[in-house]
Amino acid sequence: MTGDIEEATLRLLQARVGKTHLRQRLGLEMTHLRKVFGQGRTFFHIENLYSLRSIIRTSLRLVMLHGRGRRNARRIEVRHNDIRIPGLPGAFENYTILQLSDLHLDVAPDIPHVLGEAVRDVEYDLCVLTGDYRAETWGPCDAALAGLQQVRAQLGETVFGILGNHDSICMLPAIEAMGIRILLNEQVTIERDGERLFLAGIDDPHFYRADNLEKAADDIPDGAVSILLAHSPEIYQHAAHADFNVMLCGHTHGGQICLPGGIPLMCNAACPRAYCAGAWQYHGMSGYTSAGSGVCVVDVRLNCPPEITVHHLHRA
Repeated sequence: MTGDIEEATLRLLQARVGKTHLRQRLGLEMTHLRKVFGQGRTFFHIENLYSLRSIIRTSLRLVMLHGRGRRNARRIEVRHNDIRIPGLPGAFENYTILQLSDLHLDVAPDIPHVLGEAVRDVEYDLCVLTGDYRAETWGPCDAALAGLQQVRAQLGETVFGILGNHDSICMLPAIEAMGIRILLNEQVTIERDGERLFLAGIDDPHFYRADNLEKAADDIPDGAVSILLAHSPEIYQHAAHADFNVMLCGHTHGGQICLPGGIPLMCNAACPRAYCAGAWQYHGMSGYTSAGSGVCVVDVRLNCPPEITVHHLHRA
């Protein structure tokens, strides 16, 4: 299982996530990496059905939409989302968080440049990445990591991230060497003018089901304002009852290929569609599911623009 992984990498990962978690994550990566059916929170994994890719491309070409879809996928929109939080410390009024999700940076050679240009002039206080840096769910990571390095050069000083269902845990050392702190069922304190809020992040809850909310949340003081990064919205109920104020996620791509009006053909998530795109509320928790900046399966988007999102925090 671990024969192809450098000993130094294994030691680093074990120190971060613990021996048991690392064994489970690596074991699932090795044995289920190309599964189409079963494993995870959904039964069907469209990203692993490779024969479907040519079918989608051919169908779009027949109806003269393939070229338009590829152009759409490279027109990244900057969206703004206001989040009102009871008890938000005054120092964090209008604090801004840039969220990038589902980057899939090696799906096409020009994608890192397109995303880098989109983020270059955006103003924000903190940047978070909510997973899926690689296009495939298996195989080499070098191209995705090179693309991430290109995007990182356009981001501010403080960047946190989590892993998605396309990401190997073995990517962590290289990502953190870029100055991106990956939260693996961990939390950190964000301080501003003597006041603080807590940012937590969990490992992929969709395919690997490696999330551990208890570990991520237990050290957060009662009553403190807390924000959760989760790759998928599927654990929204658990997150709300763990007393997180905010949950930022992605994974669904907003459907990526949608009918007119933005109606998704598929969201690939085991939760109601109300939680699969944009802003939502559940049990007092504010949530946002990004449509993502990248593409998966095929590099097209229809009726579902790619996005980067600037969240503005306000006291309720």
